[in-house]
Amino acid sequence: MTSQPFDPRSLSRRPIVAAPMGGGPTTADLVVAVAQAGGLGFLAAGYKSVEAMSAEIANVREGAGAGFGVNVFVPQPRADPVVVEQYVETLAADAARLDTRLGEASWDDDSFDAKVEYLLADPVPIVSFTFGCPDRDVVEALQHVGTPVAITVTSPSEAVIAAAAGADCLCVQGTEAGAHQGTFVNADAPGQDFGLLALLSEVSRVCDLPMIAAGGIGGPRGMDAVLAAGAVVAQAGTAFLRCPESGTNPTYRAALTDPRYTVTAMTRAFSGRRARGLLNQFMVDHADAPAAYPEINNATRPLRAAAAAEGDADRMSLWAGQAFRSAVDRPAGEVVELLTRGVHS
Repeated sequence: MTSQPFDPRSLSRRPIVAAPMGGGPTTADLVVAVAQAGGLGFLAAGYKSVEAMSAEIANVREGAGAGFGVNVFVPQPRADPVVVEQYVETLAADAARLDTRLGEASWDDDSFDAKVEYLLADPVPIVSFTFGCPDRDVVEALQHVGTPVAITVTSPSEAVIAAAAGADCLCVQGTEAGAHQGTFVNADAPGQDFGLLALLSEVSRVCDLPMIAAGGIGGPRGMDAVLAAGAVVAQAGTAFLRCPESGTNPTYRAALTDPRYTVTAMTRAFSGRRARGLLNQFMVDHADAPAAYPEINNATRPLRAAAAAEGDADRMSLWAGQAFRSAVDRPAGEVVELLTRGVHS
């Protein structure tokens, strides 16, 4: 770890973190707006080139000061190509309906090593990792250049692994959270779905690292609940999806208030990894999608883009947490104020 115990509260005036939302919703403007309002904004390095990540970092440095971080995806093991091919074949009708072709169901490491190298050469206030635990030498290298490290965990056992790797703090993600679950292993396992409050309690039993609480937080009551349960700050993503500074595309944005979409559910249909989103027809039609990330994610990328362009919300990923109805069409600074008003941190 770093020489002194790290407290995530040292990077913000308010106990709120804007979650890194890959694929478009998180923008440099959103991160800066959250930071200027007293929160901690996270850039999403996932799905971006090193050059795109570095450009975003440059864009936020002046406006956000120390109030920002960068989230990096940990590489995943390769999936069985036969299983992937069989699933991709079931998507042909969806692609035809949207008059598009599916992408190549290829594996990649999301330029993990190159992104870490850049962050070592040009340090940022904090780096977080999702989809697994980086090697201890990666954690220590970042700490050596003065960057604290957060690791996303979804179970007590993952928290123990992250602590052993030298993490400075944990992003504790409950099953209520929107978008991808940050599980270390992309497989179904008994007892893997922890609600956030129960998870905070269980994680605090096995390690004493500071906890950032993530999952279904839509207002001050949720904030107070997770802080009372032992978290030092709370993380929200869905709450910022409707902000004008976000990059949420119009079809996705409209779906968040569309009365057709009333519940969220977990799915692997779009990406091959469990993620929570508004329950739509594609999720129903492909409920048996296998665990194969990033292969399926790469295959469906053109399909999702075509659906967004056509305004077809039933064939695109609509990632959202269980408290999605609490999201409001307000500037990010006002959302920070709404989330933290009266909160006892």
